[in-house]
Amino acid sequence: MASSPNPTRDDFAALLEATLGGADSFEGRVVKGTVTAIENDLVVIDVGLKSEGRVPLREFAPAPGQKADLKVGDEVEVFVDRVENIHGEAMLSRDRARREAAWDTLETEFAKTARVEGVIFGRVKGGFTVDLNGAVAFLPGSQVDIRPVRDVTPLMDIPQPFQILKMDRKRGNIVVSRRAILEETRAEQRSGLILSLAEGQVIDGIVKNITDYGAFVDLGGIDGLLHVTDLSYKRVGHPSEVLVIGDTVKVQIIRINKDTQRISLGMKQLESDPWDGAMEKYPIGAKLSGRVTNITEYGAFVELEAGIEGLVHVSEMSWTKKNVHPGKIVSTSQEVDVIVLEVDSEKRRISLGLKQAISNPWEAFAEAHPVGSTVEGEVKNATEFGLFIGLDNDVDGMVHMSDIAWGVSGEDALNLHRKGETVQAIVLDIDAEKERISLGMKQLERGAPAVAGAAGGATAEGGDAGSRLSKNAIVTVTVLEVRDAGLEVQTGDAGATGFIKRTDLGRDRDEQRPERFQVGQKFDAMVTGFDRSKKPTFSIKAMQISEEKQAVAQYGSSDSGASLGDILGEALKARSGDTKK
Repeated sequence: MASSPNPTRDDFAALLEATLGGADSFEGRVVKGTVTAIENDLVVIDVGLKSEGRVPLREFAPAPGQKADLKVGDEVEVFVDRVENIHGEAMLSRDRARREAAWDTLETEFAKTARVEGVIFGRVKGGFTVDLNGAVAFLPGSQVDIRPVRDVTPLMDIPQPFQILKMDRKRGNIVVSRRAILEETRAEQRSGLILSLAEGQVIDGIVKNITDYGAFVDLGGIDGLLHVTDLSYKRVGHPSEVLVIGDTVKVQIIRINKDTQRISLGMKQLESDPWDGAMEKYPIGAKLSGRVTNITEYGAFVELEAGIEGLVHVSEMSWTKKNVHPGKIVSTSQEVDVIVLEVDSEKRRISLGLKQAISNPWEAFAEAHPVGSTVEGEVKNATEFGLFIGLDNDVDGMVHMSDIAWGVSGEDALNLHRKGETVQAIVLDIDAEKERISLGMKQLERGAPAVAGAAGGATAEGGDAGSRLSKNAIVTVTVLEVRDAGLEVQTGDAGATGFIKRTDLGRDRDEQRPERFQVGQKFDAMVTGFDRSKKPTFSIKAMQISEEKQAVAQYGSSDSGASLGDILGEALKARSGDTKK
């Protein structure tokens, strides 16, 4: 195509179409144009098409509310929406041009995860709108700040950095975050601040938050945890007892974990340690006063001074109350007297005794009721082996089932008394160290043998007071009861009662028949010993053997030719003669 010496507008359009592929290819593109006129707040722009286009002057303003600085002949970029409208004019937009240019820039920055600058200019459901130099982005409410912000007005219409979280050009969707920028900045500040801190350093901080387990203290851009156990040497139930949000406190840095950027703080470390010299202040055996601060299943903690607590184990709480919860013996805040049992300064432990601060009721009972004395009490409990009797000072004594009644078997003896019944008994033994008192009830029956330590005693043969049965003595007894296992007998008319086993009724099997005896029948027997309740045991068989030995010794042995019957006959005659004399 030959060039004309004087090209016309149609020639230029033809050349442009040949170069760009036709006017239709302009649509949807950003092109450069020249301002040819400014008429009634409209800017007339020539972009090289058949006709010019008009754009509102306000679209060229640098910011909303500002005036556009534009004049004829200036070159500007505009977006071609349509090449020609119904009036034959090109439809142009400066805002669309700016927006397209902004998207190009934002995509580049998003790929580099770089920060972008924008302005919060409006509110929408769930967040705010941000102008990113022509492109509109969405700022969720949760991404405005690190902590919830009630009033966003001070942040609006101010240029500030944002982080692009998501972009979708086809849908025209951009999501940004201001919080990510703040967290990144804060992390940089924290890293720098942590490098300036050192363990053991004392620093001022402001209490920001209080929880059940401690408080968070702002150290000037970074928070440290002040655990409740590091608030004070004394027991602290809740951090709010010591701290108030907003207070300025002096703390010591205990630990710094640079990997996790966690800082542990302490306040009690700035105080003198009350455990220094505890061994001298609290010698073993010392009697002290304290306040109950905490009660557990295994004991109670008693505060001796601020920062020093001792444990009263449940076993050291009461002389008489066994297997009960400590809360039934003491109560929180109660003032109590205690005795120091053990001190371990290294482990910061003090063992205390509550019962040791009062007199031992077992020793007091032993002084007031020596062995042999008679006591009275209520049957508190029956077990398979005896009865427990409630005595003075809340101590218990036990009556073994063999000491309940003479001649009654164990289970039958236990059934003789009921819980709550008041009974009398005699003290048989006291072991204050083991907290045991042995009692006997049958020993108070008429004819019972005397108990060592008791005033007076039973007499052999019912004779004079003070005479005692002795082992191997031959006494006359009266049958009280005939049983299959033997005989229940009594010495004299109102003497001690005892038992003769079936095998002790005679040397021969024919003699070992209880039925050959009758109640009220009297005969001689030998005292062979005493059971644990000092009840005597008798034997006819032992008496026979003893008499045989004496006869042999006095009248000769069977080797002399005399028969055993002859020897025993002589012995019986001699005994009969002695009786007649």
